[in-house]
Amino acid sequence: MSCNLTAGYALGCRDAVGGIKEIRLAVFNTTGSVNTNGSGTVTGFTGYASGTAGSNPFYKYDLAKATSQFTETINASTENGSLFYQQDLTLVINRLQVQVRNELFVLAQNRLIAIVRDRMDQYWVLGADTGLEVTAGTSQTGTANGDRSGYELTFTSMESFPMYGISAANANTVTATAQNTGV
Repeated sequence: MSCNLTAGYALGCRDAVGGIKEIRLAVFNTTGSVNTNGSGTVTGFTGYASGTAGSNPFYKYDLAKATSQFTETINASTENGSLFYQQDLTLVINRLQVQVRNELFVLAQNRLIAIVRDRMDQYWVLGADTGLEVTAGTSQTGTANGDRSGYELTFTSMESFPMYGISAANANTVTATAQNTGV
């Protein structure tokens, strides 16, 4: 198998900003699929709610600025000839509340798929092949008046391919019924 290079990279403008605005989560569907066009872009989903209320809807989590993030780490073994991508999504929710605690308890019991909107208004799909699972988390009150009282969860996935991009239109179509119940 040949793995030919296809393009170079030109240094662009310095206009990038970090962080994420929102996360949309659904229970990972083991019989569903993420459909791509072969160039790393999602064209649609099979087995997830879209357009009308479905049995596997996405739920929207709005995020406070400068709190949550995701990281994708390339893991390779020269000795074994293997390559995989570890995706870590850190979700921060401010203010300890029983209703939020209950929802996070349910999240921790499931495998999930995520559509993440970053601060550049680009959308990314995490956990497309194997789903994201909670691997760490804390609930804390903080110490000083200005400290966070809230939750931090880390979701991790081991994927065969790097995260996929998805257009805003396709993200909004599949998550048209994304429920934000104000938890």
